[in-house]
Amino acid sequence: MHYERHGEGPAVILIHGLFGDRDNLAGLGRALEAEGYQVIRVDLRNHGRSPHHQSMTFAEMAEDLDALRQQLQLEQVALVGHSLGGKVAMTFAQAHPEAVSALVVADIAPVAYHRRHDTILDTLSAIDAATLPSRKAAQQTLMDAGIDAGTALFLTKNLKPQPQGGFRWQIHLSAIAANYPNLIDALPEGEPWTGPARFIKGEHSDYLLAKHQPQVLARFPNAEARVIAGTGHWLHAEKPQLFNRQVIQFLNRHLSPSGLGADPGAVL
Repeated sequence: MHYERHGEGPAVILIHGLFGDRDNLAGLGRALEAEGYQVIRVDLRNHGRSPHHQSMTFAEMAEDLDALRQQLQLEQVALVGHSLGGKVAMTFAQAHPEAVSALVVADIAPVAYHRRHDTILDTLSAIDAATLPSRKAAQQTLMDAGIDAGTALFLTKNLKPQPQGGFRWQIHLSAIAANYPNLIDALPEGEPWTGPARFIKGEHSDYLLAKHQPQVLARFPNAEARVIAGTGHWLHAEKPQLFNRQVIQFLNRHLSPSGLGADPGAVL
């Protein structure tokens, strides 16, 4: 598993969402490093510079994380995961409870979701990256398919220019498409994780809803929730300072010897 490691102090692993990579939470990483944390930003399998695999279950991705934890000789880590990364973080916490010091889950629940990425998967798969003249051409193709400009820009960051011209996809598109039913399914069963957990919701997002509270508390009985007003699913990009503050104050409360930082209210 590819990773970048910065800083010293209590270890925090940052885990991106579907179609992303280690850079998605780089701003949070810098803020955490300045606060005195050791930050490890990872690429999930079939994303970024991590190896490609035909299979990518939550359990497998959690074990990728545990192998990295052991490789880095870290007894405990805090986990911050957005969307798919949040599901991987939750799976890891339930599978390796003693290895997790704190958990932050950004805008996702441990439940099954309906298929909402079919247009993206179909459109990306239809783009011939090798003959693309530019990323803008791919962005236009995505927007022509009804995908908003911001998402199109985010997705085409996965296009890597080639020396001979054209591009290649950094993500393993065919494996992601084949495993998509796994990625939108509920988490595997496991014992409740009783450590400190914070779920942060984007106000306008429908990924983390009040109806999910029973499923969240069944797995994470000490979970608390916060809402960042005026944001959607991409809350960490839409209001990064508020998102970073939510994460840092929670981690300071549980990981800092002095419990630094007053905790903000539930809605910002």
